[in-house]
Amino acid sequence: MQSIESNALEPTKAELRDLTLAQKLIRLAPTYGLVILTVFLLVLFSILLPNTFPTLLNLRAIISDKAIIAILSLAAMIPMAAGRIDLTVGYGIVLWHILAISLQTLYGIPWPVAVVIVLLLGCFVGFLNGLLVEIAKIDAFIATLGTGTVLYALALAHTGGRQMVGVLPDGFYAINGTFVFGLPITGFYVMAIVVALWLVLEYTPIGRYLYAIGANPRAAELNGIPTRKYVIGAFVTSGVMTALAGVLLASKLRIGQASVGLEFLLPALVGAFLGSTTIKPGRVNVWGTMVGVAILAIGISGIQQFGGSFWVEPMFNGVTLLVAIGIAGYAQRRKGAAKK
Repeated sequence: MQSIESNALEPTKAELRDLTLAQKLIRLAPTYGLVILTVFLLVLFSILLPNTFPTLLNLRAIISDKAIIAILSLAAMIPMAAGRIDLTVGYGIVLWHILAISLQTLYGIPWPVAVVIVLLLGCFVGFLNGLLVEIAKIDAFIATLGTGTVLYALALAHTGGRQMVGVLPDGFYAINGTFVFGLPITGFYVMAIVVALWLVLEYTPIGRYLYAIGANPRAAELNGIPTRKYVIGAFVTSGVMTALAGVLLASKLRIGQASVGLEFLLPALVGAFLGSTTIKPGRVNVWGTMVGVAILAIGISGIQQFGGSFWVEPMFNGVTLLVAIGIAGYAQRRKGAAKK
């Protein structure tokens, strides 16, 4: 039943107490290696591309392009904390961004109501995924792949293979198009979600229960944790966040089409898996996920400014995903060996 396993490998204070400074740096290097690499790439591209990379315009472009991926990565991260995986983060955004537009253009529904409807539908799909995984006992990978494929089919049926185009209210455009302190407002959405999830996962019983379920669901049950309720809740939260990403994508693109959206699945999963290799290696975490998204954004932006071809981004995402899964698997095996 476990699609992934959640175990943390970060050094404890007691472990670091008797080490010298050099030994501490060596021990912390695997924990913060991805953070160091991110800073290194940032400095490297800033030196090599001084006229284009370290600019406000480039920062705006990165935030605008990667904010939706960041939200999807965080959405995927929540079920991963409970040892499950949710593939509907890539498929769901296809249908949700189409519905956010078509509810307004075809049915004349006011945009705030359309947004609420999409969020409620996202909540329902998350609940359905939770039932399939916890009640029907279907592996999370298979269950969410099936649900996601159904959502994609519904998007194709709803559009008939055509674009959903129409004049939308300025208020709906402002959801994504507003600038705050010279930066896209979507970046502030991401930071608000990051802080909220960080507080919940690190400082509340909910977060501790999710991590306990991800590490050992049977032991969590024996300790009185209602695993079914928390796993379903994780999928519901993921579904709502995916629907929110769909709304933002609709506001950004201003058209709806079924061919748009699936390209978000791979980078979203890459960001979440990369997050399990840093800050708290072996366990998905909020800040690690943001570092994962940041290294993707910085790497792809720098390579493209060097004249990289159109295939560079999917290649970079695919290779990075393989590396992230490899590192995460090695970290978990090392944790198991340490326990033995």
